[in-house]
Amino acid sequence: MVGSALFALGSAPGLAHLAGAGFANGCYFVGAWFFTGAGFIQLVRSGTVAELRSSAPGSVIRAEWLGAATQSVGTILFNVSTTGALLAHTIWGDRHLVWTPDAGGSIAFLISGAVAFAGYTRATGRRWDAGDRNWWSVLINWIGCVAFGVSAVGAFVTTGGVTADAVAATSGTFVGAICFFLASLVVLPERHNVSR
Repeated sequence: MVGSALFALGSAPGLAHLAGAGFANGCYFVGAWFFTGAGFIQLVRSGTVAELRSSAPGSVIRAEWLGAATQSVGTILFNVSTTGALLAHTIWGDRHLVWTPDAGGSIAFLISGAVAFAGYTRATGRRWDAGDRNWWSVLINWIGCVAFGVSAVGAFVTTGGVTADAVAATSGTFVGAICFFLASLVVLPERHNVSR
């Protein structure tokens, strides 16, 4: 949730104009490390890579593990991208050190979001369950993944150094970050009052 909040802050409408691109890039850089930490924890908690299935020969890769692993790769690519944004001062740097890993991270997030839907459906036998917090988390997370994909497309840097669509890049990041924050919030464990 901290990483999502920092990405939302960095891409908040008008904030980069007021505080400067350095402030926004700093928010993204720190937020990406929180994303990576959370992704690593999720990967560790996802369990074994594969399991034996009577319906398939040999073992199959578990959707929970595959989604977490793919998401972790995406977070690492965002670390590369956000570090590049702090250091790149050329068109080549913007294209190859910032945009390319950003696009790769966005693709990894899209894959992990799709795998999460497959894993949820397989685990519950349902594709839709508006009464289940986990279903809402998967759906909101997917919307965030799509928004980050839109952001990556908008952030494409041409050979002339022009961003394809700065509004799509910033708004996609903002919407995606809000979605990731909400997807995490929805599944927070409920607190129970315990009397001593």
